[in-house]
Amino acid sequence: MKVVIIKYNSGNVCSLANALERLGIRPILSDEPDELISADKVIFPGVGEAGNAMKYLKEKGLHLIIPELKQDVLGICLGMQLMCAHSEEGNTDCLNIFPLYVKKFVINKEDKYKIPHVGWNNIVLNNEVNSKLYLNTENNKYVYFVHSYYVEKGIFTSSETTYIIPFSASLKKDNFYAVQYHPEKSGKTGETILRNFINL
Repeated sequence: MKVVIIKYNSGNVCSLANALERLGIRPILSDEPDELISADKVIFPGVGEAGNAMKYLKEKGLHLIIPELKQDVLGICLGMQLMCAHSEEGNTDCLNIFPLYVKKFVINKEDKYKIPHVGWNNIVLNNEVNSKLYLNTENNKYVYFVHSYYVEKGIFTSSETTYIIPFSASLKKDNFYAVQYHPEKSGKTGETILRNFINL
């Protein structure tokens, strides 16, 4: 199986590649359109800044390729946010696969919360959006988050969590899947989610 991880100017794909190798997959890291188009599965990860990431994708022509992919695509963290319509981070227009908006967490001085949202949080599954990523997982499982911006809830929200406010923990639309958390850092639950994606 050919699994391609989209290469762009975002951080740290080593832990994701290692997690896939534990599942018997040796992924290809590429920013070449032909590699993405010919892949069996595409993973769109990312830790970084939305504006710079979109600039790189446009330079490579990937902003036109990614929304048209027909195979299963999984966005992770910044990858999920870039699959949405617009991000408040850098006032950035994104890929508009999911017609949802990415917003910055806002806290008051007296709040107990801190930004970024870092650590383990539970996800509540939305049975109205049947995401096969969650086969053989239980509701309210804990996964690992690191982010300062969040995706609002909408009709494509397949799970949600709450930090300051409720927001989308994952999305599903046609062949496009996306998660705000890091499955590669989320223990057995994350391993199951990655395996489910590979087995779709």
